[in-house]
Amino acid sequence: MKLIYMEKKVIVIFVLLMSASIYSQGNDTISHYASIIKSYVYKDYKKMYRPSSGSLVYSFLTPGSNQYDNVLWDWDSWLSNIALRQILTDIGSDKDKKEAVKYEQGCVLNFLHYGDWDGYLPIVIWEDSKPRDIMPENIYNVNMHKPVLAQHAAFLTKTNGGDAEWLREKFYHLQAFVNNYKSHHRNKATGLYYWQNDVAIGVDNDPATFFRPAKSSGSIYLNCLMYKELNAMVYLANQLNQSEIGKEFAEDAKTLKAAIQKHCWDERDGFFYSVDLNLTPAVNRLDSTLGKEFMIHSGYPRDYDCLIQRIEVWSGFLALWAGIATPEQAERVVKEHYANPKTFNSQSGVRTLSKMEKMYSMRASANPSNWRGPIWGISNYMVFKGLKDYGFTEEAKELASRTIWLFGKDFEKNGALHEYYEPETGEPLLNKGFQNWNYLVLNMIAWMDGKQVVEEF
Repeated sequence: MKLIYMEKKVIVIFVLLMSASIYSQGNDTISHYASIIKSYVYKDYKKMYRPSSGSLVYSFLTPGSNQYDNVLWDWDSWLSNIALRQILTDIGSDKDKKEAVKYEQGCVLNFLHYGDWDGYLPIVIWEDSKPRDIMPENIYNVNMHKPVLAQHAAFLTKTNGGDAEWLREKFYHLQAFVNNYKSHHRNKATGLYYWQNDVAIGVDNDPATFFRPAKSSGSIYLNCLMYKELNAMVYLANQLNQSEIGKEFAEDAKTLKAAIQKHCWDERDGFFYSVDLNLTPAVNRLDSTLGKEFMIHSGYPRDYDCLIQRIEVWSGFLALWAGIATPEQAERVVKEHYANPKTFNSQSGVRTLSKMEKMYSMRASANPSNWRGPIWGISNYMVFKGLKDYGFTEEAKELASRTIWLFGKDFEKNGALHEYYEPETGEPLLNKGFQNWNYLVLNMIAWMDGKQVVEEF
């Protein structure tokens, strides 16, 4: 017990020293970098705006980086939109805010334009693509648009004072999309949702999914997104005076939350993990391997439906972002995992994979992008949001400050942001000019300054 106490004490001291290195020049340092970030972002944010063109039949927002020209991605456009609204809140006129609406709503409407009774929606729409002409042979065996579309629509509806009429004619396609997930991307035994494969999952090479068998990854990341998506459907249904439909989605959300608590929370480690669903059927079988026929498994058949994957991935923190964790669970997640420099806590923010995992790597890569340890702006933001929402104010300030330091330093030195970064030094690793959800640092800055903060639904 004494050794455990000493180890925790060392961790706390180490974290305080790391924080001190950033705070060493006081608030002036953070304010300096915040000013640099604002000066770069404010002057070119309208470069996100794109007119309708080709297969993109509505005006839309491109994530704004050099890699995304005239292309619409699923969770990228949603999160970039949250950042855009912070920019408009900070410096936008009423005219600017009204101008943005058609581009924002167009992100959702472009995807729903390709909806149908089957519920399939593409992950990405290229200007010269024809999503319904290049459908997979079996749409239920591939990944589709991540469950963030209802969240995006709910965010825009709430921003517009609750008026959802812009969505009414396409709400059926949104329901079909979520129903597709429930019917074809959900493990009935556990109630958890799974990836069909490891293609275009967003956190590309997450070891809990990457190179795993098909339909085996009950990803905590996916299930936290899905929980928020179901709650967004409740809100949208109510805004459209379809409360009975809303009640059904509310029940689905309640069921999913219970499933995540039952299967993904690990009391031993105090963390939320993805689970392995790749188990053979729990049935008896005859086997003659031992030279005589035996009824295998009959004496003690399997009575569990998944195996927890004790791989420490940043997405375990999403249970706080989604509001799934209990206060007691959140306390353990923060104190035992967020605060630990041996695993997640670094000078630049939250490592995307624990430094103690054997798969930990800083090697730069694209397609898949590297999420095996490097610092990403979006993971820093979503962990920050969970910390803030559960009342861990000092930890949230620490993470916000580190993100401001990271991006301000990059702008100051390189004149642009990058896709991901080295945790200890903050050095950029790949893709100069990556804007996208990195602009959510502005939402962190607003919170640090005590100003109005725009948040996702």
